[in-house]
Amino acid sequence: MKKLIFSSVLALLVASSCGTAPKKVQQETAPRYEESWESLAKYNEQPDWFQDAKFGIYFHWGVYSVPAFGNEWYPRWMFFKGTKEYQHHLETYGDPAEFDYSKFVPMFRAEHFDPDDWADLFQKAGARFAGPVAEHHDGFSMWDSDITPWNAMDKGPHRDITGELGKAIKERGMKFITTFHHARNLQRYKGKEEQEIAKHKDNLGSAFWDSHYPLFKGLPPAKDDPELNYLYGNIPEDKWVEEVWFGKLKEVIDKYDPDIIWFDSWLDQIPEEYRIKFCAYYLNHAAKENKEVVIVRKQNDLPLNVSVDDLEKSRKNRLEDKSWMTDETLSTGSWCYTKNLKIKPAADVLHVLIDIVSKNGVLLLNISPKADGTIPQDQRDVLLSIGQWLNNYGEAIYETRPWYTYGEGPTKEPEGHFSNHQKFLKIKYSAKDIRYTTKSNVIYAMALGWPGNNAQVMLEAFAKDQWKNAGEIENVTLLGYDGKIDYQLTDQGLLLNLPEKPVDEMAIAFKIQLK
Repeated sequence: MKKLIFSSVLALLVASSCGTAPKKVQQETAPRYEESWESLAKYNEQPDWFQDAKFGIYFHWGVYSVPAFGNEWYPRWMFFKGTKEYQHHLETYGDPAEFDYSKFVPMFRAEHFDPDDWADLFQKAGARFAGPVAEHHDGFSMWDSDITPWNAMDKGPHRDITGELGKAIKERGMKFITTFHHARNLQRYKGKEEQEIAKHKDNLGSAFWDSHYPLFKGLPPAKDDPELNYLYGNIPEDKWVEEVWFGKLKEVIDKYDPDIIWFDSWLDQIPEEYRIKFCAYYLNHAAKENKEVVIVRKQNDLPLNVSVDDLEKSRKNRLEDKSWMTDETLSTGSWCYTKNLKIKPAADVLHVLIDIVSKNGVLLLNISPKADGTIPQDQRDVLLSIGQWLNNYGEAIYETRPWYTYGEGPTKEPEGHFSNHQKFLKIKYSAKDIRYTTKSNVIYAMALGWPGNNAQVMLEAFAKDQWKNAGEIENVTLLGYDGKIDYQLTDQGLLLNLPEKPVDEMAIAFKIQLK
């Protein structure tokens, strides 16, 4: 037998040396999804892990964080005379014709960026997924890119920000999200500059609206420079859509394997065939990795049987059958860090999360790190407060599903999307606002505040004429409280008696167990 084995090995070695070794046959697996909406619709766009997660964190952090003025649209407005950004730029850095946006790139050093510290913070905050704005409208890629010279590895920090964060986030058991805003970066007005300026002479800020950078004669965005063209989007559309817009998405998918890809507005400016092409590529990549991923859109630019709908700084005012998302920011203004940035109270952010979850939604919360890579303490404090609440009462949030009603109480949200974001910002919930979730044979009722010592709470959703699928209540407890909760099911609803001391000032959660 040993002789036979030796002879066989020898024959293989000889065959190899003669160039006749047997070739390994690779079987190509056919893509699961074809490049058509009909084929893509077969995908489960809202996997269970996403519906279970409820809460994620991302961050607007990039070159625009260096001036720390206005907001993340500074790269655009610094070129418009008459804007506060232009005046600030002129006084601080000089004429934008000489000191253009590219000059900020070496100043974006991220010298204190610590991906493990960030990932630890996100985990302590209770996030189930997290990740970066991979690229904003400004054309700077926050990863090690071979497509554009304007990336975080080749310039600025000289670090693979997305890669380092992805590794740290995944190591802690969280899902990884990358968001893309780069559909607006293409310069769509080349050759039509004078007409565009004349058309908007009474409101010049509206000129070049579907492109991030304006084409004002003599300013760097209008120059034909082989390197600057990749920052300012001055590339022929056919080449840009294939090699830049789609190419960058493919690169991030192949290198970092994100679980969620989220798109900002202006995706409708991308040809439909490329939106289809992206979806097919991402979903087929996920199929090869044997994982479920999520695509999130912000406007009517992807079908909802392929993607999850997102509402910016706003949310639903009714219960939805299908999962949806809100992207909201920790601040009251800018998405990126600016000097004197005002941060919302932890209770306000928590109430938004609870309200969203009760209506079958998921919250994507934005934070605003400084250009040097530090996360300001006031933002950390809010995240840790939310995390402490979720650590104590998170069973009422995670892995839950909506009940027959989202809730009750005097506070109502307006209709609409971002156009009503100022109205949403002014909403203040109180202990009279109740929100419900459910899992298994349990219903959770959350009051958005402390109703008062020894107070009574009436849950009207349990009223005899409202609760159509009534089951017998076996027990009622208050999460975080060891004592007994006295309750009575009446025709008007479920009457609950609170203890004599506050359990939590931000929000409380009753656990109602059914037989």
